[in-house]
Amino acid sequence: MSKQTLSFQAEVAQLLKLVTHSLYSNPDIFLRELVSNASDACDKLRFEGLNSPELYEDTPDLDVRVSFDKAAKTITITDKGIGLTQQDAVEHLGTIAKSGTRDFMSKLSGDQKNDAQLIGQFGVGFYSGFIVADKITVESRRAGLTLAEGVRWSSAGTGDFEVETMERAERGTSVILHLKDDAAEYLNTWKLKSIISKYSDHISLPILMKKEAWKEGENDQPGEMATTDEWETVNQAAALWTRAKKDITPEQYDEFYKQISYDSQPPLASTHNRVEGSTEYTQLLYIPAKAPMDLFNRDKAAGIKLYVKRVFIMDDAQALLPTYLRFVKGVVDSSDLPLNVSRELLQESRAVKAIREGCTKRILSMIEDLAANEPEKFSAFYAEFGAVLKEGLGEDFANRERLAKLLRFASSTTDTTSVGFADYKARMKEGQDAIYYITADTQAAGKNSPQLEIFRKKGIEVLLMTDRVDEWALNYLHEFDGTPLQSVAKGAVDLGKLQDEDEKKAAEEAQTQFKPMLDRLKETLKDKATDVRATTRLVDSPACLVVQDGDMSTQLARMLKQAGQAAPEVKPILEINAQHPLVKKLEGSEHFDDLAHILFDQALLAEGGLPDDPAAYVKRVNALLL
Repeated sequence: MSKQTLSFQAEVAQLLKLVTHSLYSNPDIFLRELVSNASDACDKLRFEGLNSPELYEDTPDLDVRVSFDKAAKTITITDKGIGLTQQDAVEHLGTIAKSGTRDFMSKLSGDQKNDAQLIGQFGVGFYSGFIVADKITVESRRAGLTLAEGVRWSSAGTGDFEVETMERAERGTSVILHLKDDAAEYLNTWKLKSIISKYSDHISLPILMKKEAWKEGENDQPGEMATTDEWETVNQAAALWTRAKKDITPEQYDEFYKQISYDSQPPLASTHNRVEGSTEYTQLLYIPAKAPMDLFNRDKAAGIKLYVKRVFIMDDAQALLPTYLRFVKGVVDSSDLPLNVSRELLQESRAVKAIREGCTKRILSMIEDLAANEPEKFSAFYAEFGAVLKEGLGEDFANRERLAKLLRFASSTTDTTSVGFADYKARMKEGQDAIYYITADTQAAGKNSPQLEIFRKKGIEVLLMTDRVDEWALNYLHEFDGTPLQSVAKGAVDLGKLQDEDEKKAAEEAQTQFKPMLDRLKETLKDKATDVRATTRLVDSPACLVVQDGDMSTQLARMLKQAGQAAPEVKPILEINAQHPLVKKLEGSEHFDDLAHILFDQALLAEGGLPDDPAAYVKRVNALLL
């Protein structure tokens, strides 16, 4: 093939413009990205070589080599990995990773710190080379192809690139960076070694650089350090998780986390363990400090990296963690799984089930430790991931009690999301036999709900549940430590021993005394309410809406409709405060029907809903005002 000049995909051209204008706040990261790509290429060769050992040709040893040429002002990163075909070079170096060009570009914000972490996340780390280079040449040959089927790709990082065939004896890829004038500091062994040590020490392949030796000066010129022809390993060349914990510093743990998560912040907590027994594996797991933007996209591939005997198998091994722990990052290296394991086999494997259970328990232990010993860190964790943790109530029956102990809520007596079920139980009034809660769209809506009036009057604490997942999650949690959970918006209010006889008697009398009016209200509102009854739960408000025990709440029905999902028609019960002046005014009023509808619609508004016909509501209110 003669030399061809092709144009970059539009998104690449836009990305290169960003890169060349210092997208990275730390330009050293270019070497981390290119070494990481070289390591991935070797991992791919190992994987394909399991079934096709001939791909190794006559070079079974894998490594990554970093060298520089001061005279030519170039840095070269060479691997003996899987290599590229001509088509690969055009497809992979001319377009942004297939994980989603539009998604990638939409997330770029102009914030250096946030944008930098997206580069690796979307598989576009190769382009980071243009931070320090004004031209990049890639020479490669795919394993198994003939020497004449090599390919050379080159670009100055502007609008186009060139690609041509070449003869290449070595399998694998060389990335040659032609440095800009202001990047000469990287033509230095010590500088490159320090970057490799900081960012790539954990890579299991040896990273080699040429040794340096003192060279005497000639003609009375001073001597200097110069590279020799002998190569030396400049990284630990052992996967971080395979090393003893005592040999790993906190900084190394943090740096490894940043490598695998593309996060710019250190993790909130981590755990590193070797598990032995019927199933042997090593786990290195991290809880991030911040939730990703797509945390609530349950369809997005998420999970931890899976290795088998230190051979990389797959990213996002979802079978190794339950969905509600999808925020966890890390690595599992198994000794028991076959090297050719697939996603389908993972679903059926006993060893995977044991790993999944072990990882889940370890993560929950980490969170419990934060809750018990580091309250500030736990609060930070809960603010980011508390809502996702609640999904576990419906997904993980075995750990439901552990999860329930970790949940935190605001309450009618506190503003912070800090009240656990155990804290609530410790503060329960004498004679109280249920944990009371209310679900609402916001904390303010819950706190000011008419349904809480009798509880406030009697000084009974009510938990405020304002996450969208709460209503669903509580279908799977009916009690805590033997005490039932009771929604104050479901069923008739029953305070048990906390309600005195006079109150009960007054409620019964009101039900009898106001029966004609209640019957008339029921007839007037038959299309909106299943029943109308007098209640003792209201103190200052004229009316409120409740549903029967076991029915879907009006709030959950609204959320399902907003999400475009089918929801059953929920007809609530209207409860009225027979002592309220507005209710008393209803009797004998010529505007009975209008007042009845206003009473219902105002109760709906008070709980965050909207009248079916807002215009009719406004018209009725205006007529009465006039």
